[in-house]
Amino acid sequence: MLEKGADVAEVRMTSNAPPTSAPAIEVLNRRGEVSNALGTLPGLKPYAKYLPDPFFYKGMAAVQNLAGIAIARVNERLDAASRGEITRVDLLARLMEGKDEAGNKLGRAELTAEALTQLIAGSDTTSNTSCALLYHCLKHPEVVRKLQAELDEALPGGDDEVPQYEQVRHLQYLEWVIAETLRVHSTSSQGLPRVVPPGAGVDLAGHHFPQGVVLSVPAYTMHHSTEIWGADADEFRPERWEKVTERQKSAFIPFSYGPRACVGRNVAEMEMALIVATVFRRYEFELYQEELETREGFLRKPLGLQVGLRRRRQ
Repeated sequence: MLEKGADVAEVRMTSNAPPTSAPAIEVLNRRGEVSNALGTLPGLKPYAKYLPDPFFYKGMAAVQNLAGIAIARVNERLDAASRGEITRVDLLARLMEGKDEAGNKLGRAELTAEALTQLIAGSDTTSNTSCALLYHCLKHPEVVRKLQAELDEALPGGDDEVPQYEQVRHLQYLEWVIAETLRVHSTSSQGLPRVVPPGAGVDLAGHHFPQGVVLSVPAYTMHHSTEIWGADADEFRPERWEKVTERQKSAFIPFSYGPRACVGRNVAEMEMALIVATVFRRYEFELYQEELETREGFLRKPLGLQVGLRRRRQ
């Protein structure tokens, strides 16, 4: 897409199908919105593409196109590998190197499924959080000054190259800024459902829930609780993480919790650290809007952010 200067991605419905193209960002947006709706109304899914409402028929087309984008990428990389060409070393390359318990490499279908998972779970989440972080930092210039001072000290060289993760992974104020963004702007504000397992049930907060009951804890509610975070729970204040309590740590669930938590957490944390370190080390920003408007679905998606930027004066 960078080569074309547009968000147009190659699509193949099967590995042998002729290539077409689709607008990648629109595909991601429509797929996410229709999937959220059909997740609550699963019985509608077989008929959704036939409904006259474009929300559904265009959304279902986006579901197919996103799968086609994954197929096209895997197809291209496997073909290159068969010719002994390594085009780049990235997450897909690592998946291609991976083996199962029997020592067998992942097949084409498995690689495509993994690539699709990365597209679904690793695109909007990172971009939404990056957008929210930039907005909240620019609303608090003192945060930007502290963050850039820390980055300047840790990265004394030029700003033309992206830093290595090892250079920034333990920067304290950077960690606080990212954590506070994930608290204030929860990636997914809805509760992720969990079923009470078979047995005697569970007692929570003075209430008994028998087996089979579906429970959920919305991250937004937990992250904005004044009982947990204090009277300034709605404020963006990275310094609160200097003296975070054990209760606050346990209530901080941006990636959910337990064995079904976000499988891409480590990748997401690495991406955020590198993105934030790179852009704030390199640029100065001006904010051109007062409020950050979001669209609420499975994800909290910012609808846009108007900023100006220029190279920092060293």
